[in-house]
Amino acid sequence: MNIIVLVKQVPDTTEMNIDKETGTLIRKGVPTIVNPDDLAGVEAALNLKESHGGKVTVLSMGPPQTASMLKELYARGVDECFLISDRAFAGSDTWATSKILSTAINMLDYDLVIAGRQAIDGDTAQVGPQVAEFLNIPQISYIESIDDYKDNTLFVSKAYETYSVKMKCKLPCLITTLSGLNTPRYMHAKHIFNMDAKEISMLTNEDLKLEKSVIGLKGSPTKVFKTSVKDVQKDTVKLRLSPEEAAQKILDTLQKEDGGQA
Repeated sequence: MNIIVLVKQVPDTTEMNIDKETGTLIRKGVPTIVNPDDLAGVEAALNLKESHGGKVTVLSMGPPQTASMLKELYARGVDECFLISDRAFAGSDTWATSKILSTAINMLDYDLVIAGRQAIDGDTAQVGPQVAEFLNIPQISYIESIDDYKDNTLFVSKAYETYSVKMKCKLPCLITTLSGLNTPRYMHAKHIFNMDAKEISMLTNEDLKLEKSVIGLKGSPTKVFKTSVKDVQKDTVKLRLSPEEAAQKILDTLQKEDGGQA
């Protein structure tokens, strides 16, 4: 089985700050991590490879420094890494990003594509499903477990808010994974020793040959004009009340905030 995993390097959002003048994220000097949902996808791919054979290829779109993350994934046991990087891709929204990724995937052999459910710096959960649409293959999102693989069919459990559903799908297909799907393995000492010798294949728009009208800012139907965070007030008041008193207190507060209309 040839498995392609889509991985994104994201800022550690617990360390992020907002520029109050521009409303944009301050990324300079912020530590980066492998997107958690994507890392679960890497582990799922490695488990499938160990059980059924095959090859695990990682595809990541980002700036040149993303290469350091891909080296770490070599140390976890992936077979090949591709970095899709070009200034022409800057400003791509999820639609343009999905177009770029699907074009790169079509240059490779694949049976299964795995994407994380969503990236913690965007939380859109759009890229995986859009890639499947561009590839014209079936998809199952929000995978909480991979139960079996036989007769070219993948058996999975799809998570909903309060329940899950058993599903199956013929390959080729795309699935999106949740971070709780598994516990990613540590980097292996043998792989760490060899990871610097591993090559990261670079793909630019010269390789993908995409029109500039479908990538970057020009190819993005959505634009982010401002990013902001809600101010957190640390001063709180703790009250010990009976259920009846608590309900009345909440009602009184709502009425006060709403000008007596609550």
